[in-house]
Amino acid sequence: MLIDTYGRVATDLRVSLTDRCNLRCTYCMPEEGLQWLSKNTLLTDDEIVRLIDIAVTSLGIKDVRFTGGEPLIRPGIVGIVERVAAMEPRPKMSVTTNGIGLKRMASALKAAGLDRVNVSLDTLRPDVFKALTRRDRHQDVLDGLEAAREAGLTPVKVNTVLMPGLNEDEAPDLLAWAVEHDYELRFIEQMPLDAQHGWKRESMVTAEDILASLRTRFELTPEDAEARGSAPAERWIVDGGPHRVGVIASVTRPFCAACDRTRLTADGQIRTCLFATEETDLRGALRSDAPDEEIARIWREAMWGKKAGSGLDDPSFLQPDRPMSAIGG
Repeated sequence: MLIDTYGRVATDLRVSLTDRCNLRCTYCMPEEGLQWLSKNTLLTDDEIVRLIDIAVTSLGIKDVRFTGGEPLIRPGIVGIVERVAAMEPRPKMSVTTNGIGLKRMASALKAAGLDRVNVSLDTLRPDVFKALTRRDRHQDVLDGLEAAREAGLTPVKVNTVLMPGLNEDEAPDLLAWAVEHDYELRFIEQMPLDAQHGWKRESMVTAEDILASLRTRFELTPEDAEARGSAPAERWIVDGGPHRVGVIASVTRPFCAACDRTRLTADGQIRTCLFATEETDLRGALRSDAPDEEIARIWREAMWGKKAGSGLDDPSFLQPDRPMSAIGG
């Protein structure tokens, strides 16, 4: 198993399939994009599958989430999902995506064995979407969400970040829309993920701001704490149910004590936290023909050194220098 010195056990693996993305969200990267990883540094499909197999069969991983950048632009994603679905034991699999490619790929991903999707959508207004993402692709995301639901990639979860001066007034409208379409909406406090370091703690829309806005239109009843488990989202029952809304207060109420995640970057590094400043190289071991047992040992040692928290609750927190697009959410 993957256990750290604080007794936390990692059972959830986040796998970044690429550092590239087909959007340019203002809170993630500059308009001109980033210096992408060179092809030879990226893990191959076979290397990704091998590392997941080691994680599942030797290290106790039960859930695998494919992320990016934008994972759906990885040419081999359907094949990777199919191969992971054939593993014993079979992990649960999901994808976090911007949704642009979902209309085209949802059925194939479901047939390959994907269980569900998380789709990022911050606004219901096409003009605001274009301002946020610097791309005119709002309808493509809506079409992708519908395709995911029709393909059975459920529950379809929608991740939303609210930002002052852009979409901070949309929380009630977004929840009404999610209820209407049977999506599970989750608001996420804006985190310092931008490569240009424009995030400001004092200007972020907090979890309490979001809940106050939602309560102007909905009755919210806190879900039983036991139902949350190690999930990052605090959830509320909407107007008596059955729909729920989640709020991930990553900055104001960090959930590090219950964290059960380990992260594999697109170039084969292990990160024990999204905001870690240190990484452990697995790609080198893979490419030097290390046996599975040695790779598992390196992974365990990396996990053992996981820090108590992310540091986000510290007002002096410094943003990591490495672009988050290679690390995955």
